[in-house]
Amino acid sequence: MRLPTPIINESRRLSSSPRSWISPISLTPKKKPDPPPESSISQVDLNPKPQFISHESAINLIKRERDPQRALDLFNKASQQKGFNHNSATYSVLLDNLLRHKKLNAVDAILRQMKHETCRFQEGLFLNLMRHFSRFELHDKVIEMFGLIQVVARVKPSLNAVSTCLNLLVDSKEVGLAKKLLLYGKKNLGLQPNTCIFNILVKHHCKSGDVDSAFGVVEEMKRSGLSYPNLITYSTLMECLFVQSRSKEAMELFEDMISKEGISPDPVTFNVMINGFCRVGEVERGKMIIEFMKKNGCNPNVYNYSALMNGFCKEGRAQEAKEVFGEVKETGLKLDTVGYTTLMNCFCRNGQIDEAVELLGEMKASGCRADALTYNVILRGLCGEGRTEEALEMLGQWGCEEGVHLNKGSYRIILNALCKKGELEKAVEFLSLMSKKGVWPHHGTWNELVVKLCGSGNAEMGIRVLTGFVGMGFKPEPESWRAVVESICKERKLLHVFEVLDSLVS
Repeated sequence: MRLPTPIINESRRLSSSPRSWISPISLTPKKKPDPPPESSISQVDLNPKPQFISHESAINLIKRERDPQRALDLFNKASQQKGFNHNSATYSVLLDNLLRHKKLNAVDAILRQMKHETCRFQEGLFLNLMRHFSRFELHDKVIEMFGLIQVVARVKPSLNAVSTCLNLLVDSKEVGLAKKLLLYGKKNLGLQPNTCIFNILVKHHCKSGDVDSAFGVVEEMKRSGLSYPNLITYSTLMECLFVQSRSKEAMELFEDMISKEGISPDPVTFNVMINGFCRVGEVERGKMIIEFMKKNGCNPNVYNYSALMNGFCKEGRAQEAKEVFGEVKETGLKLDTVGYTTLMNCFCRNGQIDEAVELLGEMKASGCRADALTYNVILRGLCGEGRTEEALEMLGQWGCEEGVHLNKGSYRIILNALCKKGELEKAVEFLSLMSKKGVWPHHGTWNELVVKLCGSGNAEMGIRVLTGFVGMGFKPEPESWRAVVESICKERKLLHVFEVLDSLVS
């Protein structure tokens, strides 16, 4: 059975379709193109034989299509071919495309149609739908997709499906729905919890700060005989203990895991310990974990080093952080964006701006891509040292570079710095540049600028800024109104006051 061709205008219906079906995607019809000029090309040339669309071609075309309506058109064009029937893969890529564009009505319509299809659907299609709906915070739809595995795919949901659904619900703090899912799985599907499901429950209790209940789940896990705690179980418990500043108990659990359970730690487990010690200000113990790893044949990875470096940075120990960075380079590992940005931020806080800028250049040379947060760290560092001219120069330079993505914060940092330094005319000029970029200052900043302009004798400029923002629908603070009126009154221009008030009120 083929999915009926969707239409753009909801009032139109397809006469060729076996059942009337209206497209849930409502887009404005495109203007018809002008007819092509007459030419000597024959009618045969104008209507070449259409090329057959295979399943692989359909998947690639739909995946690349940015217009969801055209994605539907491609899907239906393929289904109209003789001998072609859509399969789980083509349905999956179409649904993924529609969900990326948040066409939820279209997705519902297609899911209804899938119930009548004869092709075999894979469980993975519904797991992907669960993840999409979870991102949209449509938790009831997550449960619905779980139910459709049995209805549409015609198979009993696997433990993997239960684990995926349960994990999404627990991460979203939908504990009630999670419990219902477990009861349903046990009663109607005869599913027994495995280690993965137990671990999700452990994670839930740890996230809630109830570590005792988490240990209770572990005991139940051992008694069930169906599963047994693994490395993920112990890492989750240790992280929770560190968060609660119970580092001694976390280390005792770590030793029990190795000596009693015979479970060997991996870099992820060690990272929990490094982060845990750094969180409570025991960076030296975090450093000892790195040394312990080396001695026991577990090579630290870039995340282990980044965690330690972050710990030193939080304590303002830039030199030690730099030494860790040097060790990373010696081992041949490549630091990620977060690692570089963390060290730059540490340099900036210590007033070592030039070293931070130098590190940015080294970062780019290594092929590691800087993000907006990285650039903002440098801009904030320069402005914090009163070097606004350099910050402005760098902003202009980065704005012209390909692949550099700045955000609103990048511009707001400089505007705030100019206002703080009292460079008000430059601030107004920069405000004009921001407006061209479609970036607006923080509400408090432009109000502060108006007050400062009026206070410094630049009432005319203050009025222009105020009226400009009011014209765009922004609401001024009472202090801004007061500053403007007082400034004009001091100049004995009462008529101007009334004109300004009339224009602002209207």
